[in-house]
Amino acid sequence: MAQTYDAVLFLSFGGSEGMNDVMSFLENVLRGKNVPRERMEQVALHYELFGGVSPINEQNRKLIATLKELFEKENFKLPIYWGNRNWHPLLTDTMHEMKRDKIKRALAFVTSAYSSYSGCRQYLDDIERARNDIGQDAPQVDKIRVYYNHEGFIKPNIENVKKALEQIPQERRNDAEIAFTAHSIPSAMAVTCDYQAQLEEACQLVAESLNHKNYRLVFQSRSGPPQQSWLEPDICDYLQELKERGVEDVIVHPIGFISDHLEVVYDLDTQAKSLAQEIGLNMIRSATVGTHSCFVQMIYELIQERITENPERNFLGTRGICPDICADNCCSYTPTRPQRK
Repeated sequence: MAQTYDAVLFLSFGGSEGMNDVMSFLENVLRGKNVPRERMEQVALHYELFGGVSPINEQNRKLIATLKELFEKENFKLPIYWGNRNWHPLLTDTMHEMKRDKIKRALAFVTSAYSSYSGCRQYLDDIERARNDIGQDAPQVDKIRVYYNHEGFIKPNIENVKKALEQIPQERRNDAEIAFTAHSIPSAMAVTCDYQAQLEEACQLVAESLNHKNYRLVFQSRSGPPQQSWLEPDICDYLQELKERGVEDVIVHPIGFISDHLEVVYDLDTQAKSLAQEIGLNMIRSATVGTHSCFVQMIYELIQERITENPERNFLGTRGICPDICADNCCSYTPTRPQRK
């Protein structure tokens, strides 16, 4: 059913914006996860390579600005608020601001295209925690549906992979591999959600549109202890495999992200690129969707879906449309870490 909203909430992960932020930011990310301090300090070294600045906040600012321009063009009057899970502007602070502005009901766009505990359920829990903190007259917030198979997300991915393939000499192009990457998650988390199946369909939609048969979904950014099972193969292990098979060229495409997190620029542009150079494999990293006009238009269309009776719903592939309202137990997962020996 159509609903009436008086604001849009742009909801994201957050990222540090200087070295002074890094440890506090990582403490927020890892709160309750029993991660040793020395491991946190190792991760902080990754941030140090970039002056402590994760690209995600600036990219979110650009995406919000572009979305506001579209709202103005369409004479669409809803204000946009921005809140993060792990760094400023923090979600609870943003929702306090919304309460002061007398916002009663908002529609949240989450910067995760897929269903998983981290990309769906945890954001829903974040919203409820913030509402509980605020108490009386806290804004009601509904989440926009998952959009991994929306044309507005798939089309920019197709274009970006195509541009990367065109950088390979034509005589080698058909033999090039496409390594679609996404953030790895624990296997125990993966069995409670459709994350991997949705990623597989997104990869298939892009590859089939390009009529390119040599592709595989691989993973990056694993952070758990060795004795804990996570989704595999890791991108660096896969690059080694490609080299052993005699592959000359690989497109590495972070389809699991909508913009460049620090994990993308470190795990792919730094770590994976260095390995590819070391083993003599031509690696080209293609771009995330960012502020592509089709993607921005998609966000607007997803908002219109929720305020329009009997809307036309855009999707590609065979898995259909994820529901507007998540089930109470959707993407459920209780994070645990094995005891270290």
